[in-house]
Amino acid sequence: MSNSLTSSHSLTLAERGRLGVPPARRRVVAITGAAQFLGSNLIGLLEEDPSVRKVVCLDSEAPSTAGAKSRVYNVSLTESLAEERMAEILSAEAVDVVVHLAFLDSPTHSAAFAHELESVGTMHVLNACRRTKVHKVVMRSQTLLYGAHATNPNYLSEKHPLRARRTEPFFADKMEAENEVLRFGRPGQGRIATVLRIAPMLGPTVDNFVTRYLSHRLTPTVLGFDPLWQFVHEADAVRALRLAALYDVPGVFNIVGDGVLPLRTVIKLAGRTTLPLPRSLASGFTTALWLTQLAEAPPAFFDYLQYICVADGALARKELGFEPLYTSREALIDYANAQHLRDVRLLSETPA
Repeated sequence: MSNSLTSSHSLTLAERGRLGVPPARRRVVAITGAAQFLGSNLIGLLEEDPSVRKVVCLDSEAPSTAGAKSRVYNVSLTESLAEERMAEILSAEAVDVVVHLAFLDSPTHSAAFAHELESVGTMHVLNACRRTKVHKVVMRSQTLLYGAHATNPNYLSEKHPLRARRTEPFFADKMEAENEVLRFGRPGQGRIATVLRIAPMLGPTVDNFVTRYLSHRLTPTVLGFDPLWQFVHEADAVRALRLAALYDVPGVFNIVGDGVLPLRTVIKLAGRTTLPLPRSLASGFTTALWLTQLAEAPPAFFDYLQYICVADGALARKELGFEPLYTSREALIDYANAQHLRDVRLLSETPA
């Protein structure tokens, strides 16, 4: 893990004060998507936490951060017997909490695979939890699901409806998964569901469609539009997941860094140059690039180049005790500094 993550292992004083002490019984935490960015970094934090007895790593490949506390299982949520396999493992390892992170960080042209992984895969996970003694599921979601609209308020609370385009599979599958997780935790069933809607992540090591968009020397924008953007540092996202895993706080929470930035400022701070395109041209340009697999995101993301979609993090502060250590601006600068080094390295390796 990067230094920025390993330096943020401890709970802040504010977090300790709000949440008190972890449960007396040392927890067994299972993580789906354990080999992905968030999963592998969360494993590192839980390995060092004295309140965690065991970390059960579930993925189709082994995470590099698995340590002495970790138990690694090869599990693919797209397989027909995934539920049986999951239930067997959760029961054998006496898992208390499942942190469900098996979601794509970026859009894909393989819509059928994405649906099997995220929507159907979430059903497999939840059914396995119902068949065993798992009392809590924590899910990683995204603030982008609120959708970018001209009518959005400056800050969207957790009560705001999810209005991202349901015709876009990247959004639709995650919305379906959210609904199923919240059903799992409905009152009266003795179970807890915690959904973290995480803002677009930036930092020195994370790789997603936002970092790829900002890596272009000429970064396309829409002429006449300069929407506010918001980020969360990769280290803060992992810390939030750790809080949700160790403390029983049901509900939906926005995980965001403080502050917002206009898109043109974002591009400037990233060391790039804006490429303003007329709206009619930009829409067709985006569609053509996506169809030819040259763009990071499908046409539905064109909305976010025009309209605001930033979330309010007050509830996560109040109920979950989450205090971001980085602002949106600091997360962006940390990413930009690392990207600059990658650019320099690439130039030095390019033959003259």
